[in-house]
Amino acid sequence: MFGTQAQKEASNGFALRRRAYWLTSATSTARATTITSIPKKTSTFSVKFEDMYGFTAEGNIDDVNVLNEVRERVREQGRVWCGLEASKGANWYLQTQISSNGEGISVASLKLSKLTNMITLKRLVRKGIPPVLRPNVWLSVSGAAKKRSTVPESYYDDLIRATEGKVTPATRQIDQDLPRTFPSHPWLDSPEGQASLRRVLVGYSFRDSDVGYCQGLNYVAALLLLVMKTEEDAFWMLAVLLENVLVNDCYTDNLSGCHVEQRVFKDLLAKKCPRIAAHLEAMEFDVSLVATEWFLCLFAKSVPSETTLRVWDILFNEGAKVLFHVALAIFKMKEDDLLRAHQIGEVIDILQTTTHHLYDPDQLLTVAFDKIGSMTANTITKERKKQEPAVMAELDQRQRRLNTLNTNG
Repeated sequence: MFGTQAQKEASNGFALRRRAYWLTSATSTARATTITSIPKKTSTFSVKFEDMYGFTAEGNIDDVNVLNEVRERVREQGRVWCGLEASKGANWYLQTQISSNGEGISVASLKLSKLTNMITLKRLVRKGIPPVLRPNVWLSVSGAAKKRSTVPESYYDDLIRATEGKVTPATRQIDQDLPRTFPSHPWLDSPEGQASLRRVLVGYSFRDSDVGYCQGLNYVAALLLLVMKTEEDAFWMLAVLLENVLVNDCYTDNLSGCHVEQRVFKDLLAKKCPRIAAHLEAMEFDVSLVATEWFLCLFAKSVPSETTLRVWDILFNEGAKVLFHVALAIFKMKEDDLLRAHQIGEVIDILQTTTHHLYDPDQLLTVAFDKIGSMTANTITKERKKQEPAVMAELDQRQRRLNTLNTNG
């Protein structure tokens, strides 16, 4: 099945968007013009363009040229995956567990095959999953397909029917956030798109009442919908993300998990980028001013869509450690500029401008893994355990202060 899809990917770019990136002058009413590349000398020319997933963005000519280069790499990855399916068979990446001894196949051979596939898959995923294959690969490697298999087939439809018309604090907040969720995207800003996003978010808020709904999840779920194509698949990807991939309590009322992640990130910045960390500390700059949104929205609100999805490719295959790699890489890429900054506003502007123009996922991920260096899941887990007591004590103290104010009031 995927062989045919991958062949289309290799020959046509990819299924979602097969036309070249287009641009218009930000100050002109001229019609959009199809382009393939623009001379470097016009790089300061301000343009609007549409990316691979239908988002309208504003940048410069360099951004458009980078996007066209990225699109060619996507085609090349499609050809690579197509070749692997031809040699290993469709869904070869599912062969990662040994369920039995097999017929005439030794356990040792199965283990070797599993290891080979795991190594190949990790390497390929870091280079990017072709968009046409993302839905199925994500469902498989993340565990979402397995999670869905544990409940009746009608689970999602039954959940949506059961929650229809019900009003809770979560549904009221969701309704407020829907119009603010990627308003520049034509489908997400349409009644159909907003209704689809609402069903996914409301459905999950009833599935897990501890999480309910937290601002930030709207951006995550919206991008999942664009990738997965169906509400049910997007719902299960959201479920596995919150229940298995990310740290616990990231999206609960007190955001305790998110506070822990911010403390872990601050410690890692001091270890991996000591000059930057020392400079920012001297300025009394709190990195959570920018990093909180990165972690809550998983970069979906801050970074161009295809780059975000390349990060998510790794997130679903390797786990949440990639979020730290990428966040550190953003700081590392602008080390010289940050060290020259002396105002908090300058730092924020540098980081926001950087994330806005991160159209080359390979550049970002090269820094994230080659220059930042190794960080195991165990290292992150130990850092979290070290930070948890301080976070819980701080949140407890904050709650006591609120209770006192409410009592006195």
